[in-house]
Amino acid sequence: MPDIIHLLPDSVANQIAAGEVIQRPASAVKELLENAVDSGADEITLHIKDAGKQLIQVIDNGCGMSETDARMCLERHATSKIKTANDLFAIKTLGFRGEALASMAAIAQLELKSKKVEDELGTLILVEGSQVKSQEPCASRDGTSITIKNLFYNIPARRKFLKSNTTELRHIIEEFQRVALVYPQIKFSFFNENRQLFMLAGSNLKQRIVALFGNAFNNRLVQVDQQSDVVSITGFIGKPEFARKTRGEQYFFVNGRFIKHPYLNHAVDGAFSELIPKDAYPTYFIYFSIDPKEIDINIHPTKTEINFQNNQVIYAMLSAAIKQALGKFNVQSLDFDMEPSLDFNPPKKGESIQQPKVNINPTYNPFHEKNTGSSFSGYKPPARQKTEGWEKLYDQNSLKPSQNLTGLETTETSPVKQTNILGQEEPEKNFQSELVFQLHNKYIVTSVKSGLLIIDQQRAHERVLYEHFLKSLDSGKGVSQQELFPTTIEFSAGDTEILKSILPELKTLGFDLDEFGENTFIVNGTPADMNNHPAKDVLENIIENYKKQLKTQKIDKNINLARSLAVNMAIGDGKRLEREEILSIIDRLFACNAPEVSPDGKPVLRILTLDEFNQMFN
Repeated sequence: MPDIIHLLPDSVANQIAAGEVIQRPASAVKELLENAVDSGADEITLHIKDAGKQLIQVIDNGCGMSETDARMCLERHATSKIKTANDLFAIKTLGFRGEALASMAAIAQLELKSKKVEDELGTLILVEGSQVKSQEPCASRDGTSITIKNLFYNIPARRKFLKSNTTELRHIIEEFQRVALVYPQIKFSFFNENRQLFMLAGSNLKQRIVALFGNAFNNRLVQVDQQSDVVSITGFIGKPEFARKTRGEQYFFVNGRFIKHPYLNHAVDGAFSELIPKDAYPTYFIYFSIDPKEIDINIHPTKTEINFQNNQVIYAMLSAAIKQALGKFNVQSLDFDMEPSLDFNPPKKGESIQQPKVNINPTYNPFHEKNTGSSFSGYKPPARQKTEGWEKLYDQNSLKPSQNLTGLETTETSPVKQTNILGQEEPEKNFQSELVFQLHNKYIVTSVKSGLLIIDQQRAHERVLYEHFLKSLDSGKGVSQQELFPTTIEFSAGDTEILKSILPELKTLGFDLDEFGENTFIVNGTPADMNNHPAKDVLENIIENYKKQLKTQKIDKNINLARSLAVNMAIGDGKRLEREEILSIIDRLFACNAPEVSPDGKPVLRILTLDEFNQMFN
C-alpha cells in the first residue's frame, strides 16, 4: 500500500495561511499599513479601487529595503523582528509574524518597489500566485510601495463570498482609522477611486480624532489619564449626553495595537451605567501602555485579541480612571488634586471641647394620639375620616364616557379592515370602539368579539411605517415635507459612504439631501411621517441599523432601509396618545399585510379570550 501522507506545496500552504491572515481586502490594508508604520515612515498613502478587490496600494517614505530584504520579505515566516521564542514576549512593533506579504502574494498579483535612503537604485519584484515573475533594479523614491491587484483572483470561491463594495469599503475605512488613531504624528492620505477620503496632517491625538470623525467631536471628549506602575491608561471618552443608541466609536489600543476585549468593554459600560440610558453606548478612545511581558498578543492570526496577566487589576484601574474623568467633568466643584483631609477648626487657647447634648423625652410614644412633654408637641395628627358611599366609586352608570382611563369618548365606530385574529367572520366590519384606552402609555387595549385585544403601540407603529416605506420604495413615490430652515449635517467618512450608497432610496422615501463639501449634507426636506424627529438622529440611526443588518445577514436593500427607518421613526413606549391617534394606529395596523408581527418578527398584539378570564377567577 503506497504512502498517503505528503508535504503540501508552498503555493497551497501559502493559500491556507492567507485564509487565516487575509480574510477580506481590509485585512490586506491593515497588514500593509502596519508594515509602513514599522518602517519608520512619517508619511503614508493608501489607494484603493473597487473596494480593494481590484487595487490596494500603500506607499511610505520609510527606511526601505535592500535587494535581498525585498526578496526575503515575500517568504513565509520571514521577519526582522523575532530571533528567538522569547522575543514573542517582548513585541513592541506591529507586523512581526512574517506571513502577511507571503499570504498576499499567494492570492493576488503583487508588485513590490523599495529603495533604501543610501542606495542609488531600488528593487522591483513582481509576484503572481506565489511565483516570482521578475526581480530587477529600478528607479524609485526612498521608501516602499506595495501594490496588490486582483485579490483572490485564483480563489474564486473566496472572492464570491466578499460583501458589497459599500460593506468592504467600510471595513477598509475602519482599519485605516484604527492605525491612524494610534499614530497621530504620521501624515496619512487615503484615496478611493482616485477621490480623496482623508488627508490627515501630523497632529496631536484629539486633533486626529476630530479629523477622522468630524468637528462635532471637538466638544464631546473628556480626557482620561491614569498612571501607575502596572499600566498607563490615557485617551478620551465621550461626554454622557452624547452616548449613542448603537455602538459607534469604541476603541481600545494596547501598546499601539488595536484590540477587542469584551471584559474591558464591560468596565467602561459599568463606569457609565448611572449616567446614560441602558440602551445607549458611550464613545471612547482608550490607550494602554504596559510591559510586553505582561500580555500575550500571539493568540490570534489578526492580532486583535490579547491576554493580560492581571485582567482584574486592569479592569479595576480602567473603571477608576473613567469614573475620575467623568467626575472631573460633571462635578466641577470637586478638586481631585487636593489631598483628602478633615475640615476641623481647633478650639482657642483656654477653651475646652464640650460634648454635644441631645434632649430626649423617654415617655414619648408616637403611636399615642396625645403626647405631652415631647419636643414635637406642636404636631397634631390629622383626624381620621370615614369614607361613606364607597359603592358609588364602582357604579358604572355614574361614569360618563369621558371618564374612562384615558379620557377618551367612546361613542362612535371606526371602519377597519378586519382579520380572523379579531374573531370576525367578515373581512370588512365596523370596529366597535365603546371601550378603547391606553395602558401605561405602552399598550392599546380594546374589546373584541372573543375577548380583550392588547396591542403594543410601538411595534404596531413600526409595522405600519415599515409597510408604508416599503410600498414607497417599490413604487418610487414618497412624500417629502420641506424644511423651513435647511440644516447641515456632518458624518464620518465611513458613514458618508453608506449614506451615498442609499441616497437614491432615501430620496424616494422623502429625504431631500444635497452633498455639501466633504462628508457634509444639507437636509432640505424630510419624510412626512418624521413626527418632529431630528433629521440628524434619524439618519445616524438608519446608518447604524443598516450596518448592523449588513453584518448579520444579506437582505434586500429596500427591506433593510424600510426596517431601519420604521424602527427609528415609530412612536416609543411612554408616549401618550390622543383618541384620534389610537384609532388611527388600529385602522392602519389592520390594513397591513401582516399586522400580527413587527418588522423584526416580534408579536404586535395578543387576545385574552373570555375563557382565559374565566380561568383566572376559578
